[in-house]
Amino acid sequence: MTEDITVGVLSLHSSKESKAILNAADELGYGTEWLREENLTVSATDGGMTIEPDVDVIANRLLLSSDEHPVEGIGLALTLNELVPMLNEPLPATRALHKFASAAALAEGGVAVPDALLALSNDRLNAGRERFGERAVYKTAIGTHGGGTWMVELDDPLNAQVGDRHAFLQEYLDHDGDRHHDLRVYVVDGQVVAAMNRYAPEGEWRTNVALGGEVEDVTGALPADVRQMALAATDAVGLDYAGVDIVQGEDGYYVLEVNPTAGFRGLFRASGVSPAPYIVRAAVERVGGSVPDSEVERLSDRLDDSRPAAMPAKPKATAPENVTIGYIEEVVATGTRGNKTVLAKSDTGATRTSIDAELAAEIGTGPILDIVKIKSGSVKSGRSRPVVDLVVGIGGTQHTVTASVEDRSHMDYPLLLGRDILKHYQVDVNRRADDEREPDTEEEESTLE
Repeated sequence: MTEDITVGVLSLHSSKESKAILNAADELGYGTEWLREENLTVSATDGGMTIEPDVDVIANRLLLSSDEHPVEGIGLALTLNELVPMLNEPLPATRALHKFASAAALAEGGVAVPDALLALSNDRLNAGRERFGERAVYKTAIGTHGGGTWMVELDDPLNAQVGDRHAFLQEYLDHDGDRHHDLRVYVVDGQVVAAMNRYAPEGEWRTNVALGGEVEDVTGALPADVRQMALAATDAVGLDYAGVDIVQGEDGYYVLEVNPTAGFRGLFRASGVSPAPYIVRAAVERVGGSVPDSEVERLSDRLDDSRPAAMPAKPKATAPENVTIGYIEEVVATGTRGNKTVLAKSDTGATRTSIDAELAAEIGTGPILDIVKIKSGSVKSGRSRPVVDLVVGIGGTQHTVTASVEDRSHMDYPLLLGRDILKHYQVDVNRRADDEREPDTEEEESTLE
């Protein structure tokens, strides 16, 4: 008979992985609760604290790497962890969130990591660049899905920060010169459940599945030393489950990252194995229950990421109290080489933010992430433009977006704010930072998506 245990998943975003864990727990006969903003409360009464909905154990799936204010999520996880046992506890998850902090834990645990340099000043960062050779990987300390990661040449000047996040240099390792690839090994509770090779798409060096990387199952062919390295890395960072990214250099293997919220879809496509039931078993065992191996294996060959029964109902929509910005607004555009304060035009008809090519080169945006088609009133068929990572600061708030690059030298403003940024604001068309009221003749544009 299944124990009377309720498994909670803490996830404020609607990921397929969270759904898969909840559905696996439900299929195994356990109670489930999705802890989200719609239903989660913590109450202090007469010296005691309780949480609603009531759960016995929590799988932490907070995606903090894409959160502009991750400390809020960390504080929430710490609060819940004081009251309920949790997989991927807040402190290890925070350590994994910061790539240099996790590298320090790995090195302390005897796990090989690539050479890297974190400096808090531009001068110190650039002074130490020569030891990395002709090119190196430049990363923000916090990032996800390959965002905040660039390949840089030796003579490219760099900033110690990108936006409001610290950045560092890392040795570029590549054993296969024809097609760059790395390994993703998924570990749950001291067991390797699946592994895959990830190959970078054509014209790209990053292997992330989210960027179009191809995958290949290597679960049964994983070298023993790589298997042990993945287990040791997860243990060194202190996580219960993680996707461990490993790359082979000329002299051996190195751990690039230990990801507590690694995705399942690419792994399942490659291996046919879902980590979800393994995570449920680890959660149940944390509170004294048990799940037969046969039941885990029965569910491991499916990835049910449909809407779970535990999905809380959404509250009735209320009118957002968005901050108001002007039709023409002063913003700070930031890249890898620096930042510049410019005037930007708000365009609610544009899906994507757009930056002038000259400004993009000046502040160091890149690399090119994709090529998209932009349609406009003057060109019916649309035009192809590259898109790059860009950080835009408005009134002290930072927004990281993928902006299209174009020649805007014939236009009045080097930056056009699209709905990817404007969704956070209300636009007052009568307010202009340049204090001009002349008709604006810039073309309207939107992304074909």
